[in-house]
Amino acid sequence: MKNLSNVISKIMNESIAEELGLNVGDALVSINGKKVVDIIDYLFLMSDEFLEVEIEKKNGEIWMLEIDKEYDEELGIEFENPILDHAKRCSNNCMFCFVDQLPPNMRETLYFKDDDSRLSFLQGNFVTLTNVKDEELDRIIDYNISPINVSIHTTNSELRKKMLSNKFAGNVIERLNKLTENRVEVNGQIVLCPDINDKDELDRTLNDLLNMKRPINSLAIVPVGKTKFREGLYLLNTFNKESALFVIEQIEKWQKKFMDKIGTRFVFLSDEFYVLAGIETPNYESYEGFTLIENGVGLIRKFKYEVDKFIENDNSKDSINLKRCITISTGKSAYKFLNELAKDIMKHYNNIKINVFEVKNSFFGESITVAGLLTGQDIYNRLKNEELGDMILLPKAMMKSDENIFLDDMTVDELSKKLNISIKITNVIGKEFMDNILGNKAEVVQ
Repeated sequence: MKNLSNVISKIMNESIAEELGLNVGDALVSINGKKVVDIIDYLFLMSDEFLEVEIEKKNGEIWMLEIDKEYDEELGIEFENPILDHAKRCSNNCMFCFVDQLPPNMRETLYFKDDDSRLSFLQGNFVTLTNVKDEELDRIIDYNISPINVSIHTTNSELRKKMLSNKFAGNVIERLNKLTENRVEVNGQIVLCPDINDKDELDRTLNDLLNMKRPINSLAIVPVGKTKFREGLYLLNTFNKESALFVIEQIEKWQKKFMDKIGTRFVFLSDEFYVLAGIETPNYESYEGFTLIENGVGLIRKFKYEVDKFIENDNSKDSINLKRCITISTGKSAYKFLNELAKDIMKHYNNIKINVFEVKNSFFGESITVAGLLTGQDIYNRLKNEELGDMILLPKAMMKSDENIFLDDMTVDELSKKLNISIKITNVIGKEFMDNILGNKAEVVQ
């Protein structure tokens, strides 16, 4: 009987699968006589150079295929379920969990809390390792599943148990050591909570990580976020200008220690700390390749660098005569930066006008200031009485990963119609952003 988790959803062009006549809707049953339990099994079994693959066709017919390939050559298929199994539900009850702070009546998938090492490897999700049994940890090591992103938060065993509300949360440093000593690459994250895991506790955590026999790759630190929906939840404070500046100074000292001992700054703060402190983010080289950009680490610096380079290398800027007026909407965190960036752009392109509007987050509460958590309704309420020009430009971070829909389920198309203006969606990449500003590329949502 066909396992729905193993159903093929996509066949790559010019792939082995296409050559063999596989189709969307067929199902992978086994490789070399072994049932494929999940994506880890699939990737491990696929590393052989000779494969005997069992396929169940859409009509129920069974095909046995013999395949000779290079060891790193793939079949060229994707599955309806990317991990070929049910995602593991989080067994923690973290005091800072953002999912617990969501308003009611949002789409169901937003309330699912995963804590699955397979999704960490595939999609970059962070996991706590609290629901990973020893044999599963051994499997990660044996199959060399890497990198794994781990939510560390603290190396103080009792404090970690308290923060995660899980009696199995206390052995994180032992598990990190086991992974790294067996050549599994690990990236770490800390959600920093004032008066809980900061100050002396943060020093303790960083010292423990520095003195690992084989340290993890890097550590990103992000400030705790609080929505207005925290009734009945743990009382948390948030960072202000003074406390954010303290963290920055603390981390700068630790970066020097890590650089002296292991040749990397190792620990990096998300941009929010610098915005809160009212100071510039570190220079471009300080981010060592921007490997933690998904955590909001270095996003401002990298984006500014890319826009500046685009303008510097744009030989056509003096001859552009097209007049355009662009509206950019963002949250409080990025408003000052984007407003200054817009002024710089307008200095070089005389016929381009850019208006930047700060949008307050009424949906989650005004303490949430990042652009990625703004909703369609909040943007509409802010812009509905403004002169918007020719186009609105919004960041992709506001959208659902696979479609242009906001967190409140308003679509970009609906917002476009309500405001009677074209909307473009852009990634926070300098060239793509500037191409949208200048009208060079990208589709317009009418």
